[in-house]
Amino acid sequence: MEEEMQADIFLTKKIRSLAFILLLVAVTIVAVVMTEFNLARGFSSIPEAIVWSFSNFYPDAASMEKLPNILDKLQQTILVSIAATTVASILALFFSIAGSTATQFNSFLSKISRGIATVFRNIDISAWSMILLFSFGQSALTGYFALFFGSFGFLTRAFIESIDEVSSSSVEALRATGASYLSIIFQSVIPSTIPQLISWILFMIETNIRNATLVGILTGTGIGFAFNLYYKSLDYNSASLVVIVIIAAIFMIEWVSNYIRRVIL
Repeated sequence: MEEEMQADIFLTKKIRSLAFILLLVAVTIVAVVMTEFNLARGFSSIPEAIVWSFSNFYPDAASMEKLPNILDKLQQTILVSIAATTVASILALFFSIAGSTATQFNSFLSKISRGIATVFRNIDISAWSMILLFSFGQSALTGYFALFFGSFGFLTRAFIESIDEVSSSSVEALRATGASYLSIIFQSVIPSTIPQLISWILFMIETNIRNATLVGILTGTGIGFAFNLYYKSLDYNSASLVVIVIIAAIFMIEWVSNYIRRVIL
C-alpha cells in the first residue's frame, strides 16, 4: 500500500515537472515570436562580435594615459556604493526589527515597515536613477540616493527573514523570563543574527559596485559616466580599459568580502 502511494506521489511530481517544462518552452516560443528574434542570426553573429572585440576593444598606449582619471572615477564609485550600503543597512535594521514577526512591537507598524520595504525593493535602481535625476540632476548625490533606496528595500527584507529564522526561539525564551523589549533586541536578536546581517551587507556592497556602473551611465557620474563617454565618442580602447578596471575592482571587492567572511564570520 505504501509503495503504491509513493509511486503515485512520484508520478504526480513527474507530471508536474513535465508540465512546467512544457509551459516554459511554450512561453519561450511565444516570446521569440512576439519579439521577432532570429535565433539563427543571433548565433551566427557571435563569431563576428568576437572578431570585432579583439580588433577594436582593447587598451592601447593612448588609453593608458587616461588610467589615472579612470581610477579616480572608480574610487568615487566605490566610496558612494559603500556609503549608500552602510547608511541603508543601519536604517534597514530598525525597519526590520519593527517588521519582523519575532520582534514586532505593533502589528500595524510591522505591516507598514514591510510595505515600505516592498515598495523600495520592487522599484529597480535604474528607475530610481531616472526619477531622482529630475530632482538632483547629474550629480553623485543622485547615484547615492538611487543605490541607497535600492539597498534599503533589499536589506530590510533580507534582515526580516534573518531575524525571523534565527531569533524566534530565543526571543520567546527571553519573553518567558520577563525580559524587556530592548534587552531582547540587544542581548538576543542582534548577537544571534549579526553573522547573517554582515553577510547580507557585504553582498549588497558587491552588488552596488556593479549596479553603480549602470547608475553612473544614467546619472552621468562615476565610472559608468567614463565608460559611456568613451564609448559614445567611439574611443573603444579607453572604454575597454574602463571595463577591465571594473572587472578587476569587482574581483578585488569580492576577495576582500570573502576574506572578511572567513575571518569574522
